[in-house]
Amino acid sequence: MRVSIAALGLAALSLAGCMATTTTTPKESPQSNRLTTGQVQLTLHRNQTTQAEVLEAFGAPNLVTVNSEGEEVWTYQRNATVVNSQSSSAFGTVIFFGGSTQSSGLEQSSRTMTLIVKFKTINGAKRVSSFDSRTSSF
Repeated sequence: MRVSIAALGLAALSLAGCMATTTTTPKESPQSNRLTTGQVQLTLHRNQTTQAEVLEAFGAPNLVTVNSEGEEVWTYQRNATVVNSQSSSAFGTVIFFGGSTQSSGLEQSSRTMTLIVKFKTINGAKRVSSFDSRTSSF
C-alpha cells in the first residue's frame, strides 16, 4: 500500500511540473486617437458639422490651406503602430530528469489615416462641405 501511495505521489509531482501558456497582447502607440473611419462617418455630415465640432472631435489639423474655390481645407494625418507579442513556455519533469522549452514572437505593423475636410460658409458658420479619408496598413 505504501509503495502505491508513493508512486501516486511521484506521478502527481511529475505532472504538476507541466505547464503551457500563450499570451497575445495587442498594443497601439499612444499616438493613436479618435481618428478612425467609424468616427469620421459618425461625426462628419455635409453642410451640418461646424469647424468647432470637427476641432472638438479630432483636435487640431496637421495642415490648413485654402483651395482655388476659396474653401478652407483641413488635413489630418495620424500614424499608429500596432504591436502583437506572443509567448509560450512549457516545463516538464519525470522524477530526476527534466526539460523546458520557451518561445516568443513579436509582430509589428503600421497604420496611416489621412482625412481631408473642406469647409464653406453656410448661414454665417463654416461647415463641412466635403470630406475624404484614406487608410493604409503596412
